[in-house]
Amino acid sequence: MNMPEQGLKLDYGYLIQDGKVHSSMYTSDQVFDDEMEAIFHHGWVFVGHDSEIPNPGDYVMRQLGKQPVVMTRDQDGRVNVIRNRCAHRANMVVGYEGESKKVLVCPYHGWVYDLKGALIDVPRPDGYPDDFDKSSLSMVSASQVDSYRGFVFASLEGSGMTLAEHLGRATALIDRAVDLSPEGELDLQAGWLQHRFKANWKMLPENDCDGYHVETTHASFMQATDSQAMDLTTDAGAVEPVVRDWGNGHMEIDFNVAYRARNIPFEWFGRVPASKLPNYTAAMVKAYGEERAHDLSVTGPPHAIIFPNLFLGELNVVFYYPVSANECVQLYTPMTLKGAPEVNKRALHQTEGAVGPASFLIPEDVIIAERNQAGLSAGGQEWVDLSRGMHREYEEDGLLVSHMSDETVNRGFWRRHREEMLRPHSKA
Repeated sequence: MNMPEQGLKLDYGYLIQDGKVHSSMYTSDQVFDDEMEAIFHHGWVFVGHDSEIPNPGDYVMRQLGKQPVVMTRDQDGRVNVIRNRCAHRANMVVGYEGESKKVLVCPYHGWVYDLKGALIDVPRPDGYPDDFDKSSLSMVSASQVDSYRGFVFASLEGSGMTLAEHLGRATALIDRAVDLSPEGELDLQAGWLQHRFKANWKMLPENDCDGYHVETTHASFMQATDSQAMDLTTDAGAVEPVVRDWGNGHMEIDFNVAYRARNIPFEWFGRVPASKLPNYTAAMVKAYGEERAHDLSVTGPPHAIIFPNLFLGELNVVFYYPVSANECVQLYTPMTLKGAPEVNKRALHQTEGAVGPASFLIPEDVIIAERNQAGLSAGGQEWVDLSRGMHREYEEDGLLVSHMSDETVNRGFWRRHREEMLRPHSKA
């Protein structure tokens, strides 16, 4: 396929249009390289949750675009995001996750770094002159690191905006998740399971907030389970869910409006009666009062994407990292709530059934994504259509909203993508 160019640069103003996207956006190696630089190295990207590293010396390994990083908690209790590269000969300093560390030691030549990435010692120092400057040879930190309610984000090269500006109004989505804990915190300790997709990374967030595919792709799930999702989408008298564009590329399938209309506590949680969660219900009332606790029991968690790589999928936390134009990895964990063991036990089993390796949903989504990637090679048409529902979008409280089956949110995701690809980037 011919890809229009401006000089030596791709014309992303042409390749990403309202209602359609050029097929090369999913297949081109140059597009992928440009995305890694513009979105995953200069943009704000979800790294992890601070509950994963509760104690000084705790750490996890992550990938931001093409760059391996380590998220650590240092002796001062601060969370750091450091590029996983020794300043000596570029070896990865951290090669596996394990017990807490007092220092980070490169396995190649033994250079020693503290938990902030500062070089503190080298073996056989007589090989260097007296004015050898260890302070100039640190592991390099991300230019910007910040968090919101435990969710840690970083921009490796500097985004030109604050995390608050990046999240915008979508903080309300994170609030809806975290407020389900009677202590107002998540505690993600169940571990992450990975799925590898032979598909472009953008297909995952596109699909996760796509309400149009559910009845077709997940027909077996809808037929085999007594799911509230079936009632919400097929009951002619029900208030239907909507899709909501939160701006900045953040998007949601908003089941909340349907749940509010039905006003049934814990319908989102497999219709479990409140009597089965007595301790949780009591803890929520104590924490929030009866009215707010009831409201939270009705509305439940969000089903939303935080651009570019975080998915709050009901009681699951999911994120993605790209591998190549044709491959990506998805990681997920149950969204366990601090102070809510009754909910967490059930949430773990629901995660196994929804997105586990032998679950209803993920195997179907993987197959669809990989068929999608293969279909892009068929040729004959240059564009991917994303125009569904453009004629019936409406504004509500300053946000674009439409029918659950419409592609309003996908268009919002691509608008932000285009902005990032066209925006000049410089270090903060």
